Parts: sequence; structure tokens; C-alpha cells
Amino acid sequence: MSILSAGGQKAGQQRRRNSWYDSVPFKPADSKAGLDIGDFTRAGEKRRAKKLRTVALVAAIYAMVAGGPFGLEDIVRDSGYTRAILVLAVAAIFWALPTGVMVGKLATAMPKEGGFYIWVSRTLGNFWGFQEAWLTLAGSVFDMALYPTLFALYIANAWPALDHGHAVTDLAVGMIVACVLWNLVGANAVGEGSVGFTLLVLAPFFVLVVLALMARGPIPLNAVPRAAKPDLLAALAVAMWNNMGWDNASTIAEEVERPQQYMLATLAGVAIVAFTYILPILAVAKTGLPPSQWRTGAWVTIAGIFGGNALALSVMVMGAAAAMSTFNALVLSLSRVPVAMAKDGYLPRLLARKTGRGAPGVAVVACAIVWGLSIRLGFERNLLIDMLLTGSSVILEFAALIAWNARNGKRVLGAVALSACPTALLVAVIVRNGSERIGHISTLEFGAILAGLGVALYLLSAAVRRKSLRAPALGGL
Repeated sequence: MSILSAGGQKAGQQRRRNSWYDSVPFKPADSKAGLDIGDFTRAGEKRRAKKLRTVALVAAIYAMVAGGPFGLEDIVRDSGYTRAILVLAVAAIFWALPTGVMVGKLATAMPKEGGFYIWVSRTLGNFWGFQEAWLTLAGSVFDMALYPTLFALYIANAWPALDHGHAVTDLAVGMIVACVLWNLVGANAVGEGSVGFTLLVLAPFFVLVVLALMARGPIPLNAVPRAAKPDLLAALAVAMWNNMGWDNASTIAEEVERPQQYMLATLAGVAIVAFTYILPILAVAKTGLPPSQWRTGAWVTIAGIFGGNALALSVMVMGAAAAMSTFNALVLSLSRVPVAMAKDGYLPRLLARKTGRGAPGVAVVACAIVWGLSIRLGFERNLLIDMLLTGSSVILEFAALIAWNARNGKRVLGAVALSACPTALLVAVIVRNGSERIGHISTLEFGAILAGLGVALYLLSAAVRRKSLRAPALGGL
């Protein structure tokens, strides 16, 4: 039973507004096979599993998108303070805000497990829904493998005794295992954990902002090199990458207490991310610290300048916490995509099995294994590949919004206008930076090959889907 149909008389109007979902031609495979979500869960599971409240949803969105102001250092170094703030503002207003509005509209209209996969499948058809899922999951290989490595490096930098032999790899694997166990407890546990993580991660930056604003004049430094000529499109690519993931929380809609609050939660997330990105840079800019002093990991150095070793160590440890928070929240989100695909028959239905707490245990473990195996990949080009794959999935979501508006008699031109700026920015960034090389081919060519692989996988999945639809329903774990 869907959340919309579980609200009783009070939700009647909302059900009527969304009744189109039950009559569209792209019916889920589970309805064709006579399956229901109850086939994959224990009886009474939904009564036992606590659902995310709005505050926890906002925190989970923040963790999925940002996790903290880390990753912005190169923008300041390469562009200077004024341009860096301008680039972050452009990314927030013309990329994050339209995407957040689109996610809020579709998540409220279709609060289904699988989120963006469901949106595209039910509005554009099964083929495009499969491509949406493939682009997201393929992009996650280049994105998710980064966080365990960052976690391990931050810990090793804070405690140098751990920076030897296989210790860094062991720390990374240990973080993955911890996040898997955390996710098996249920969505509410991850959401509440995101609240705590967010407060912890932002605490030293609050102190840093206060100390920087209290500083009396420029910071004296010797032999300050001149900044390179700014490359605004390269900086914009980094800013957009740091503003990706607004749709991720949509996959857990059936585990959210009030899915009608998605618009509020997403817009709150957009505001908090922009605020926590721009304010610390503004505060440091006031002190006169040269932009050339910024480099990857510079937040630790800057914290040491203003707050000494204690604040520097705090920022370093919170860097590890931010990496773990983001990975933990993304495990929650991305593991629901193969669950929805399994229910539609494109993946083995084993992936749809859930624990007594409502967590898709098999999918969580399977995804974690794939990400764990990729932690030794190089990440020099991962940003552009992730931008191409995940960014393309976002454009499909905007297309789904346009189709949804057309089907429901709403303003199609409004949805087209909403998608215009994000699409233009994505195309500009990919074209400008697509010449970077991976071996003998460009990142653009490599990303196109991966995207094309999704078409082949869709064709191959037909046999799996037919077999899945003929098989008897599975019981819960």
C-alpha cells in the first residue's frame, strides 16, 4: 500500500491529485506479476520501522549533497575570493535551486521507493527509467569510492601512526562496514545520525568563522605567489559537483514520515548548503589571506592560522566525519534503486528482500561490495565522469517533470523554463572540460561509452525480467 493511500480521509485530496499514477500505461512490473511490497517484507515490518521526520530528512539531504564545506578549496585558489563566491552563488541559484524545486515537485507527486527511477519510468517509459538508474549507479562507482579513501586519509593525517602499510585501506574498509551495519538498522537511524554528523562537522567551522571575523587586518605571509588566470568554467564544474545529489533522498520516500514535506526539506537543504559554503569563505576573505594559500585540504591549515592546533585537529577529524556522513547517507539512498529495479523485474528479486527494520539488506551489502572494490581507483578524472553520468540523469528527471506536467494539465512551459539553466550549465561544463584524458580517450568519450553500456544492459535485462515475472513471490528474511 502506498503512503498516499495510507493517510485515510485526510489524504483523500492528495490521492485524487496523484491518481494519474495508477492509470499511466507504464505500470510497474510488480503489478503485472501480482506482487506487492508485502511479498518482500515481513508482516508488520512497516509498523516496526520508524520513519524519517522532516528535520532528519533535511540533515540526510545535506549529508548526501555536501556533508560540509570541504572540496571548495581549489575554487578559491584558482578564481580568487570574489569569483569563487560568484561561482558558488551561480551554482546555488541556477543549478541547485531549480534542481531542488524539480525534486520537491516529483517527490511529492510520486513518493515511491526508488524515487527518481520511478519518476522517469512512469512518465517516459521503462527504457528511460532503466537508463536513469544505470547512469546514477554507474556514476556512484566514481563518487562513492572517494569517501572511504578521504575518511582514511583524514584519520591518518590526524594520527600519523596509522599512516603506514595497509592501515589506510583497512580504515577505508572499516568505514564501509560500519556504514553497512548502520544502514541495516533502518532509514530512521541513518537520518537521525545525519543530524548529529551535520552538527559535529559544522561546529569547528562556526568557530572558524567567528575567529576570522574577529581578526584585525590582513594575515602576514611571505613570498605570496600570483594566482593563475582564473578558469571560471573549471571552477563552476567543481561548484556544481559540490551541489549534486538533491534527488538522492527521493529514493526513500516510503520511509519518510511526511513525504509532502519534500519541497520544504529540499529548499531548506539548498539554503543551508549555500550558506555553509559561502559564509566561511567570506569570513576568511575579510582577513586578507591570499587565495594562493588555498589548496586541497587547506581548511585544516586555515583553521590552524586562526585557532591553533586544536581547531586544526578538529577540522581534520570533522573531515573524516563528513566523508563518513556522506557515504552513510548515500548508501541509504542508492541501495533503494536496485530494490525498485528488482521489483520491476530488471534485477533478481533477491535484491528486494528486506530485514525486519525495513532495510534492504541484500541491496545494501551488494552495493557496498562494489564500492569497496573500487576504492583503489584513481580519482583525478572522477569529477568530470560523475558530472557527465549523474548530470545526465538529472536532465532525464527534468524531462520527467515536463512529461508529468503535460499529463496533468499543468504548465509545461514552466517546467521547460525550470530545466533551462541547469541543462545549459551542464552542457557548458562538460564541453569545456571534456577534453581531459583517461588513457587514450577523453573523459567525454569514456562517459559516453559508459552511458551507451546502459542501452546494452537494458536489452540483456529482458530475459532476467521475464524470468522474474514468472517466478513465485519471495518471502521476507
